[in-house]
Amino acid sequence: MAFSLQLHQIFLSHTRFCSQPKSITNPLISLKLPSIHPLAVAQNAAISNIDSAGVAAIDGSAEEVLLPPQLRRELMPKHVAVIMDGNRRWAKMRGLPVALGYEAGIRAVRNIIELCGNWGIRVLTLFAFSSDNWLRPKVEVDILMSLFERALNDELENFSRAGIQISIIGDSINYSGQHDVVQACQTIAQKVKDGIIETKDINSFLIEQELQTNCIDFPCPDLLIRTSGELRLSNFLLWQLAYAELFFSHSHWPDFGEAELMEALSSFQQRQRRYGRQSS
Repeated sequence: MAFSLQLHQIFLSHTRFCSQPKSITNPLISLKLPSIHPLAVAQNAAISNIDSAGVAAIDGSAEEVLLPPQLRRELMPKHVAVIMDGNRRWAKMRGLPVALGYEAGIRAVRNIIELCGNWGIRVLTLFAFSSDNWLRPKVEVDILMSLFERALNDELENFSRAGIQISIIGDSINYSGQHDVVQACQTIAQKVKDGIIETKDINSFLIEQELQTNCIDFPCPDLLIRTSGELRLSNFLLWQLAYAELFFSHSHWPDFGEAELMEALSSFQQRQRRYGRQSS
């Protein structure tokens, strides 16, 4: 499951879904968040105790949140994607049930949403369940699905009140970057067969229009963060990450907070993105 949050809306707006899922437990969800105070939720709040009073007011009088001195707002990535890895390892290291690791991961999600909105990141995409994760034990999959559904149902009203637009992307219960490209090719092939387009019309722009991220304002991430020390993409946004900067954190996802996000963003802002061109 992946969540993509679009954060640049300042005024309140209704939650928007790119595609209507059969279940709320969709693998990839995109959220558009306001750039000022998206959620004022305590980092350690219990997952079932999100109070509507914890959502900060979003209006024209809100003050811009100051960035940490290490970061520059004009160099902030527009779209950050995160592979949230290490929830199980975090729990096992503490002798806790796996379910508590995932609940701690949900608390980390709330904290990162707030930080990204305050710091001017306009789209945040969170990858939580891959099509490959079906190979995990059924009891763990059931826990994950139940947790995702409960967390989303708890947060939908808060997201709407805070001006966060949430986009559900992909299949109703999992996401695959390879399948994303395949379904785009199938759609284009059908349009050629129906005479809507010709083969000479097929290009990168057309393919991107058929990918499942086409409902996001900035569909291609500028920065990918993966936690828990893993150094792979794991079938996540394969086309869209073609020119993304990559940052790998050794922190398990429940421990990924302000300091870790600041480190990732600081690393991003020190890089020169050339897109194949020579350095200046």
